[in-house]
Amino acid sequence: MPNVGDPAPNFSLPDQEGNTHTLSNYRGRWVVLYFYPKDDTPGCTKEACNFRDEKGRLEELGAVVFGVSADPVESHRKFHGKYGLNFPLLSDPDQKTIRAYGAWGLKRFMGKEYEGVLRQTFLIDPEGRVAKIWETVRPDEHALEVADALVELKKQAV
Repeated sequence: MPNVGDPAPNFSLPDQEGNTHTLSNYRGRWVVLYFYPKDDTPGCTKEACNFRDEKGRLEELGAVVFGVSADPVESHRKFHGKYGLNFPLLSDPDQKTIRAYGAWGLKRFMGKEYEGVLRQTFLIDPEGRVAKIWETVRPDEHALEVADALVELKKQAV
């Protein structure tokens, strides 16, 4: 897992339409990269809709948003359409990018332990470095936290 100040691991992943997004192509912009466990589940839906609703503010702050899970492109397409999402959902079925960011690990649910995608977010600065990491995320208000942090980081950079 990269730390704050480290170069963000590059990736090239397809979105819900099959278009490939490569991190290095977004140099010069802030990137919100949020990892989530599964399409169309309660927490993930809250988080995605929260980012959908805050996208305008995040764009005004110069950021692009990407959601990443191990779900296939077709699952992303359905999830994206069902909730009118307005940002790309990236598919990482082999978990290469998820693991590069340290967003894969042991989870517990209803007394069972298993490995899966951890709900984490990385804010990447315009130079391609990790500016902030959220290892614990509350899905229903997370996009607001990200926007507020972006405002603060931009103030510090001036």
